[in-house]
Amino acid sequence: MAVIRNDYPRFILNDPGMDLIDELKAFVATAQTGSFTAAAGQLGVSNRLTSKYVAELEARLGVRLLQRTTRKVGLTPAGEDLLSRAPALLDDLDDLIGEVSEGSRGFQGVIRISASVSFGEIWVAGMLERFGQRNPALSFDLRLSDRHVDLASEGIDLAFRMGRSDTQSLKARKLGGFSSHLVASPEYLARRGTPRHPAELSGHDCIIDTNRRSPRRWSFGTGTDETTVTVQGRFQVNSARAAVELAIKGCGLAYVPRFALREALAAGLVVPVLPDHAGETSALSAVYLEGRVLPRKVRALIDFAAEEIKSADLL
Repeated sequence: MAVIRNDYPRFILNDPGMDLIDELKAFVATAQTGSFTAAAGQLGVSNRLTSKYVAELEARLGVRLLQRTTRKVGLTPAGEDLLSRAPALLDDLDDLIGEVSEGSRGFQGVIRISASVSFGEIWVAGMLERFGQRNPALSFDLRLSDRHVDLASEGIDLAFRMGRSDTQSLKARKLGGFSSHLVASPEYLARRGTPRHPAELSGHDCIIDTNRRSPRRWSFGTGTDETTVTVQGRFQVNSARAAVELAIKGCGLAYVPRFALREALAAGLVVPVLPDHAGETSALSAVYLEGRVLPRKVRALIDFAAEEIKSADLL
């Protein structure tokens, strides 16, 4: 489902001759969130004004679009038909105006981005800063969460996700890949010994990163040479960065993405373990809602991220 955004050019919103645009925006936001209050918060206007715009749209069209109850707002058949078309219409308008205005003034408005906590802190934030230097009129709303947020209900334009996505309502552009590496501190290896084969990991303290698809099953190699082992450990965290910090302190072996390891490896705080056994690799993708016109500024951000990933050495 496409999502309404509230960063359309202000001269449209404030033009008294363009009330239909405001009415459509209010309707789509209300239909998608199921609440006038939530829609008002998304649009940055009052609850009363949101309700007024929807009522005016219904009067303009001569049909009821929403079924109002004390707890929730639902769609009528006419509302469902309009919702299937209105978001794309608003996106087309935004894209058209953007092409005209950005030709002379550059990209403007807000881009709302979602990413996992560790990847967002380590890579996405810096990438946005560099993209922002090229586009000083742009603003960014970066929301970090290790859950897969609902792009439509939370008004997210773009999400950076690792691994495969099972959500059919999303389109994905693969930007590159990243690999996982097994590391430990020199102190831990001196105390517990260095494993020479994945099978030996069952006798070691392993730091469990619960963000992994199978946190306690670590795989090495590919195809017929793949070895999967079940590991145990005292420490369980939902952050690759926290897993590295625990490994630095000698708490065990950490199996984490390379992007979380670069500084610790460079400083010698951790060292590779089982370097002859390739770690798991996963895709890194930019995902966005199916069935919508992607604004030019979001397309430009995706292109910029793709170029940066090529030189990021995530493998």
